[in-house]
Amino acid sequence: MSPVKSYLVGWAQFRKNPWLLAYLVVLVVSLMDWIVSLSLVCHEPLRVRRPLRPFFLMQNSSMMKKTLKCIRRSLPEMASVGLLLAIHLCLFTMFGMLLFTSEKDAGQDKERLTYFRNLPEALTSLLVLLTTANNPDVMIPAYSKNRAYAIFFVAFTLIGSLFLMNLLTAIIYNQFRGYLMKSLQTSLLRRRLGTRAAYKVLSVTAAGEAHPEGVGVKPQDFLHVLQKVQLDSDHKQAIMEKVRSHGGDLLSADEFQELFDEFDKRVIKEPPPRPEYRSPFLRSAQFVFSHRYFNYLGNFMALGNLVTICAFLVLDADVPPEDRDDFVLGILNFVFILYYLLELLLKVLALGLRGYLAHPSNVFDGLLTVVLLVLEISTLAVYRFPHPGWKPEMLGLLSLWDMTRLVNMLLVFRFLRIIPSMKLMAVVASTIMDLIKNMRAFGGILVVVYYVFAIVGISLFRGVVVAPGNSSLAPANGSAPCGSFEQLEYWANNFDDFAAALVTLWNVMVVNNWQVFLDAFRRYAGPWSKVYFVLWWLVSSVIWVNLFLALILENFLHKWDRRSHLQSLTGDSEATSQMTVELLFRDVLEEPTEEELMEKLSHHPHLQLCRTTGRA
Repeated sequence: MSPVKSYLVGWAQFRKNPWLLAYLVVLVVSLMDWIVSLSLVCHEPLRVRRPLRPFFLMQNSSMMKKTLKCIRRSLPEMASVGLLLAIHLCLFTMFGMLLFTSEKDAGQDKERLTYFRNLPEALTSLLVLLTTANNPDVMIPAYSKNRAYAIFFVAFTLIGSLFLMNLLTAIIYNQFRGYLMKSLQTSLLRRRLGTRAAYKVLSVTAAGEAHPEGVGVKPQDFLHVLQKVQLDSDHKQAIMEKVRSHGGDLLSADEFQELFDEFDKRVIKEPPPRPEYRSPFLRSAQFVFSHRYFNYLGNFMALGNLVTICAFLVLDADVPPEDRDDFVLGILNFVFILYYLLELLLKVLALGLRGYLAHPSNVFDGLLTVVLLVLEISTLAVYRFPHPGWKPEMLGLLSLWDMTRLVNMLLVFRFLRIIPSMKLMAVVASTIMDLIKNMRAFGGILVVVYYVFAIVGISLFRGVVVAPGNSSLAPANGSAPCGSFEQLEYWANNFDDFAAALVTLWNVMVVNNWQVFLDAFRRYAGPWSKVYFVLWWLVSSVIWVNLFLALILENFLHKWDRRSHLQSLTGDSEATSQMTVELLFRDVLEEPTEEELMEKLSHHPHLQLCRTTGRA
């Protein structure tokens, strides 16, 4: 693949691209490591190619490359705050070592033995306090003897956690402020360049005139090329209809660009026609059951169903599952499921099957209703109809309580149907979904970081933590100190396999009780293990989480303000919700000038616009 890329882009261009050079290096290293694996019959202690695999994912994603470039640009500012944090941590560590060394105060001695025994222990204790994970535990021994010691810990937390850590978030946000607009502006420029290049290639000269530049594109040529391009059928149909509306006239550059603007629009499909009934009664029923008030009634019933489930959860909280009488709840679930089935049939009657399936909310309701109906029929077939004292023995795969639990969970999940009916909640939900779609690059970087640290963690810590039942060397839980890894039974947090490593990294990233992990792996693997976990905390919790928070704020505030602005202009919230991100910000993006486009096209390394004939 690398020789093919170098041939296609040219060796001169290949040498100037650091990503392509890195691609070649990673490929060579992976190949050499693979040869070593074959020679050792796959029994080598370390496989170098494993942590290098995510590089191929990043190398093929322009958005991930752009994100990494912005992170690299932010590193100097983040490093300055990191240096302040390191100085703050070191100074307070020395203060603590000097403060808690007196042998006269029992509180000081306990504080020293527990958290300030030596310099590494003191540094670790305050580093964890920086994340507030061990607060107020680290303060209690000294504070219990003398309240004045609280000043030390409060001052450390105020300066470190509330000031410097939030300053780091502010710096990251300031660096990435405008990142969305810059990305959209760059994307707009590239799309305009591509459109203008296509126009120049397809353009022809006017008949009888000897102009070196093309003056238009024949609609039939455009349609012929469009037929060979793989596009979404809805967008392709919309563009074809717009081309045919021009007739046989040549398409100018502006008209050619307007055709490509269709890609910025989300095609709103027309709902299928409703069935036509001759009976006045059926026409009246169609009007009633297709009205929005009928949806409101369904939402009210879903709310009532949720309230009944909550009521029974409260009433049966102290009753063991084997002693619960599921008669009333079984009857109510049966009634609600019958109503949901009736609602489904009436909507199909009013809208038709195609019209019913045209709405995603109806598909969601219908699918859950069918699943609930199957579960209810299965329950009745196995355990018969509900009656007082309905507590039969387990038959089949699931007991009556398990069947009821499964039905209730699906009923609670079905309550999400109310979201499209509430405009404010629907706008928030759609904005969040758009954010998820437009922030896939950052999710991809998180996946890469998780993968690399998990592979490295497996190589370093596999088999280090052993549960008590598997080895006589592991201490018993009863003799373990309170709050320790053994006493809390954190044995499942290990690096014995890839899935366990991911969960362990997640628990450390959340930083709740992460001092337990630091202490346990220090004892089982050695003090050097702290470097691994502190690096993971810096990359995941400090850099990536703050970066993600900054980007969410930037995207959400921009989209919310733009959506509100456009809604005030159009007066239609539904229309603004159908816009893509590019169209949403179109009026604040700067259109490239004709001179700028032609300048960039004339210097493009892979496009030659000089032609001697009138045809491309």
